[in-house]
Amino acid sequence: MKREDTVAFSIDAGYGDLRPSEKKAADYILENMKEVRDMSLSQLAARCRVSQPTIVRMVKALGYEGFRSFKDAIIEEMAQESGERQSPYAIYGYSISENDELSDVPAKMAAAASAMIERSIKALSLKTYQKVIKVIESAGQIDIYGIENSSSACCDLETKLTYLGLSCRYLEDPYLQRISAASLSEKDVAIGISYSGASRDTVDALKMAKKQGVATIVITNFRDSLISKYADYLLCTTQEQLFYGNAIFSRTSQTLIVDMIYMGLLTSDYKTYSERLDKNSRIIRNKAYHRSK
Repeated sequence: MKREDTVAFSIDAGYGDLRPSEKKAADYILENMKEVRDMSLSQLAARCRVSQPTIVRMVKALGYEGFRSFKDAIIEEMAQESGERQSPYAIYGYSISENDELSDVPAKMAAAASAMIERSIKALSLKTYQKVIKVIESAGQIDIYGIENSSSACCDLETKLTYLGLSCRYLEDPYLQRISAASLSEKDVAIGISYSGASRDTVDALKMAKKQGVATIVITNFRDSLISKYADYLLCTTQEQLFYGNAIFSRTSQTLIVDMIYMGLLTSDYKTYSERLDKNSRIIRNKAYHRSK
């Protein structure tokens, strides 16, 4: 069974928009899927220490018609998985010691990155994501702010938005970022990318943009970070610190969000954006051709 067809995936995908009491129930279900399969609505509500209407609201928010259809999905999934061999899976996070074997690195890296991606889906609010797509679509000018480890995600986002025909800029110099922010107007959008949410230069640039009345979007790992104070739209990733020197995994989650924005824009108006992509791709190919002659 594909990951996107599982109950766990539907819970992770909708988790960010659930109420606190619904998240409490979702957490219990994720940890006790086999037991939930055999529970009644009243039993599950008692185990989760929430009301029965809370359970019903939660499953409907996840796209199920009701508790019965939710349980049926779990039962069907368990039946398909019975007898299937489960692959070994490395623990979430990645610590390095002198006893580590070189041969273990690829699998541990892939497992840690995969786990971080799953956590990012769970932390993301779909409602906020949809609003972000609409805001970017209607923007006059799009400014992108970020430094050091986040610069690769900033460059990637600038490239993707430019290919889609949107007016955007990313200036690597933090001083120029603040100057650029001061020139924005209310019709523009500013996007700040910071894993820690505490990068002073990025925070200052976004703060300046917000003073101009600009719609501000923040991509960060920690919901309560400093930069979040200046966000109109907050896209959080895992909410968990992996280890010191986390540049590797911070790029993983940031790139995921950047790709989500890119694909979201394409999906929102496929005809318009696909035509722009075709046009820009032809320009690049023609330029490469003339250079080769």
